[in-house]
Amino acid sequence: MTEIQAFRIDSASSFGGCLHGFVHMPDLEKFAAPRPAVVICHGFKGFMEWGFFPPLADLLCERGFVTVRFNYSGSGMQPGDELVTDLDAFRKNTFSLELEETQRILGSLEQIAPSRVDPSRIGLLGHSRGGAAAILAAASEPWVDRIGALVTWAALCSFERYAQYEEEWRRNGVIPTRNGRTGQELELGVELLEDFRGNEATLDLAAASARIQAPWSIVHGTDDESVPFSEAHDLAGWATSTHEVVAIKDGSHTFGARHPFAGPTRELVRAMNATQLWFRRHLA
Repeated sequence: MTEIQAFRIDSASSFGGCLHGFVHMPDLEKFAAPRPAVVICHGFKGFMEWGFFPPLADLLCERGFVTVRFNYSGSGMQPGDELVTDLDAFRKNTFSLELEETQRILGSLEQIAPSRVDPSRIGLLGHSRGGAAAILAAASEPWVDRIGALVTWAALCSFERYAQYEEEWRRNGVIPTRNGRTGQELELGVELLEDFRGNEATLDLAAASARIQAPWSIVHGTDDESVPFSEAHDLAGWATSTHEVVAIKDGSHTFGARHPFAGPTRELVRAMNATQLWFRRHLA
């Protein structure tokens, strides 16, 4: 029987955050352990319980993958939250921290699912800014040699989009941002800008894309209102490993999905099918 367990591990954050998550483990009667694993990374203002993440994890688990979804500590979200409850964590979040926490989850898979994971078959999936974190992690040591398959959904190709706020950021120390789903008013601290400006080489998504060795499926909606579809072709142009661009016709940034989840759209079904087939081809 499929099993879902909650877990909690320490984060890399300097402000005392921790990583909460759920691991979906395949039916042992159907899929003998150890199994390939897939780690799912949510995006900006996202969280592990948002919309399509639970059904995506269920689908991958049904196909035989130990599947992990988690909240970045800088999301400011605790399990069951609908609003950001840790405003300080959200304000202080950085790109480098999300990279470190992705690596932390990857390095903790055997702790999260003891005796259930085959460490030679690890996949990584990220949506939006979580896609950028997945790209950076898949290109980093020691994971560049250990990630067996990568899938990104609507991933950013650059963090330069944040540069337009630099003057205001330095003047005020924060940039206001509104959660369109909840209406909650939030702030991004200058730490995010300083991280990007101080770590441009580490956070260079073009260079990271060229270093990735894992087979890579770049899934993107043609009508993405947040990250233009052209960015999928930018990523593909930099990629040197086996890769594909999956263009989801009429797909929005979330492939039409909403939160609370009301069921899959045609576009989401296409994205999920392409994803599970990619992981089955390269990990199973």
